[in-house]
This record gives sequence, structure tokens and C-alpha cells, in this order.
Amino acid sequence: MNSGFGKYLKDYLEFYNISQSEFASRLGITQKHMNEILNGKSDITLEMAVNIEILTKIPISFIINSEHRKKVQKELMDKYKSEKNIAKKMKEEFSLKELNDRKWVDFKDISNPIQNYMDIMEFLKVKDLTALSKIQEKTLFKKNGNDLNKLNLWIARCDEIAKNQSINKYDSINFLLLISDIKEMSFKKGINIEELQKLLNSYGIYFVVEKALSGTKIRGCFKVKGKNPAIYITKNYIGKDSFYYELYHELGHCKSDYNEAKSKVIVEGNENQEKRADEFALNTMIDKDVWKKIKNNIKENELVKISEDYKIPMSFIVGRLAKFNKINYSSKLYNKYKRD
Repeated sequence: MNSGFGKYLKDYLEFYNISQSEFASRLGITQKHMNEILNGKSDITLEMAVNIEILTKIPISFIINSEHRKKVQKELMDKYKSEKNIAKKMKEEFSLKELNDRKWVDFKDISNPIQNYMDIMEFLKVKDLTALSKIQEKTLFKKNGNDLNKLNLWIARCDEIAKNQSINKYDSINFLLLISDIKEMSFKKGINIEELQKLLNSYGIYFVVEKALSGTKIRGCFKVKGKNPAIYITKNYIGKDSFYYELYHELGHCKSDYNEAKSKVIVEGNENQEKRADEFALNTMIDKDVWKKIKNNIKENELVKISEDYKIPMSFIVGRLAKFNKINYSSKLYNKYKRD
């Protein structure tokens, strides 16, 4: 069993030839209490850790971390009974190998399941699994278990990336100006993630596009960091139209669900929230009246003219036509413009 800092203190006393009774006297505790500390049977208080640092010059951070590790190991062993079971949980529920391969988490000892647990909790910025479950309760997502764990790891990764972004103050009064600027950008060829990030940051919105962990079927999420909205999108989109659909979907949440997102992370909101965000995305990409013109006249030259007149990418037009079965995804028209 892990004896916490007691093991290191015992080595220290032996190295400097200091008796346990002498050090106990210096620390102002009984020899029995000293023996319990050295054997991990008694926890070291913060006040005592300060005194040990004064007497030994051992950094208090090392003392506290050693004691925390002892406590974590005891809790995990009580719950999972063996290190083998702990290792299995880390592998299955927290995608240990993928986290290590993608260098999301700085694992201090990948072969040690107790340390892996501590490293993952540090990455998630929670105290333990109990605290993580409370965070997960505030995540609007229809799935749970491993999917929810992977989702929260992805969100933590996006948070880490977002904190390096230079962000302006967010003001909802500028929302329509932002939408106008995004529409103008979308009419250009391809998808420029860097330009979009700078644009959204200038309007006070964090923006991250990051590949989700394997097997996680999510498109993105919306949350509020401090007072600033944050939009995170996975790389699960197929093309330009699906990417912008997801961006506008999350912006729909920003427009309507900002207040709720101050205390919740919206991945899949309730039926009304999702329907509202979907409608916002569809109508922002192609206005309702323009869509009527498009679906009633599916001729290539007419569609190109509508695209140019209304500054709507052809990929949005053919994507919508295919989505609503007006044309086939295998059609020449769709494949000609799907990347436009």
C-alpha cells in the first residue's frame, strides 16, 4: 500500500541519521504519531506539511502531492479492488492509448494506472470521478458512459486550445454583423479555419476545430467561458456545406441559448433547442425565399446565377438539394459543386 510522503520522510531521516523520536520532538508530535505518518497510517495535515518543509527544506508541493497520491490510490483500490481493474477502466473508459498517441495528456508514467488516473483528472481539471460526474451532469448530451467520458476529454482539449486565443469582449448586439461577415467568408473557395477563428475571436467568441476521440459521434458543442461564447467543432464534417451547417447550428445556440450555456455545455439540447438551432443553420445558409426558387428550378445555369446573385456557395445549394432528395448524391451536378 502507498504510504504517501511517509516513505520519503523515512528515507530522509535515515540518510541524515535522525531518529524518529528526535524528529517527532522537533515536529511537536508523539513518537506514536510519527510512526503512523512514516507508515502511511496517518495523514499529514497542511499545517504539518508546512512544518516539515521548514525542518527539511523538502518543497511542500511534493509533500502534498505524495499525500494526495496515497489518498487517490486508496480510493481507487477500495472501488476497483486491484490495479489491473483500474488499468482496464483507464483503457476502456478514457481512451488511454489514443490520449497518449495524440499527446493530449502529458502522462508521467504510462505504465502506472494510478498515475494515469491522476494525470487524466488533472487534464480534465477535476478532483476525482465524483467531481467529473457533477461536470457531466451539466453536459446536455443524450448518451452516457464511455461516450460521455470521451466527450468531456474532447471538450477539455478544446478548452486547452481556446485559452491561447486572443479574444475581444462579446456583445450580442453585433451578432448580425458577425453572421454577415461569415457569409461573405463562406462564399470564398474552401474552408479557412484560421481566418474563421480570427473573425470569431474578434467578435468575442472562442472557436476551435479539433478531431474527436475515436468512436465519439458528435458534431460540436456550445458553452460560455466566463462571459464569452465558445464554439467547438469536431472534424467529422464531410464537406464545406456540412462544416458551415455545424458552425451555424452552434451559432444558433449562441443566439438563443447563451444564458443556459453559462451553466451548461450544450452538445445535444432538448428537442426545441435542437430544432431551433437546425432551422437557424438552414435559413442562414440559404434564405427561405431563395430556397423556394432553388427547389422549383433545378437547372445548373439557373442555380449558378442564384449562387452569384445571393452570394451562396454552390456547395450549399447542391448539398441542400441532395439532403432533401431533389437530386442524388451520385449525380453529376452534386459532385461537380460539392466542394465549391
